[in-house]
Amino acid sequence: MGLKTFAWWLTGSVGLLSDALESLVNLVAALIALWMLRLAALPPDDAHPYGLSKAEYFSAGIEGGLIILAAAGIVATAFPRLIAPQPIEMPGWGMAFSLVATVINLAAALALIRAGKAYRSITLEADGRHLMTDVWTSVGVVVGVGLVLATGWLVLDPLVALAVAVHIIWAGIGLMRRSVSGLLDAAIPQAELDEIVRIFAEYSRRYGVSFHAFRTRQAAARRFISFHLLVPDQWPVAQAHRLSDEIEERIRELVEGAAVFTHIEPISDPASYNDEGLDR
Repeated sequence: MGLKTFAWWLTGSVGLLSDALESLVNLVAALIALWMLRLAALPPDDAHPYGLSKAEYFSAGIEGGLIILAAAGIVATAFPRLIAPQPIEMPGWGMAFSLVATVINLAAALALIRAGKAYRSITLEADGRHLMTDVWTSVGVVVGVGLVLATGWLVLDPLVALAVAVHIIWAGIGLMRRSVSGLLDAAIPQAELDEIVRIFAEYSRRYGVSFHAFRTRQAAARRFISFHLLVPDQWPVAQAHRLSDEIEERIRELVEGAAVFTHIEPISDPASYNDEGLDR
């Protein structure tokens, strides 16, 4: 942020100013992300028996909103320059400082995205992808300043700033959509759902059991999976429980971070089929 602000101070380029403003948003977003990650990592308690992992979605949503706010600031700064273009001072030094900052951001963004995937954290991944948009923004701004230097067309500077604003608005909307989807209890990815269905089919063939009321939801790094296991009427509880444990273990091996809940029912009892829907 300091390097980009200094680059803007040297040049007076509204494109570099837009880049510096986005870096300020990155800093605020990172502090919010750290706060939400610490909250999400707290263990379940009596008031929150399923944990606080959904706090990560608030971070991603706030980050998306901050990106859009930064874009609005860029537009407000760029429009006056579009009407009355201003010359750029010391463009070479400004581009040099901006490129150094871009390399730092690229390294941080790649590290965050890798960590987000490794820990299944939407907060880390969102922060990394946000930072990656900053990298492309910086590249675009430097190209814009270079074009002004090469062509003398001063209007290119605010035009590049406006293009940057459109780009980061799109990134912000994407983060907010993912945040809302998580808060609305979206199902786990389809590939994992298909694997679980295959496990159900395997056990149905082997033991003559059946499954229904299969539901999943994800809360950041946690996955919640529930289903009803319908077993032959003559099975003792202990036998049904052993099979249930085996199936749950298979699912936990398949879906990292999964909490699996099974309800056992007699397969021939008509009452077993009255609770397949979410509302009984």
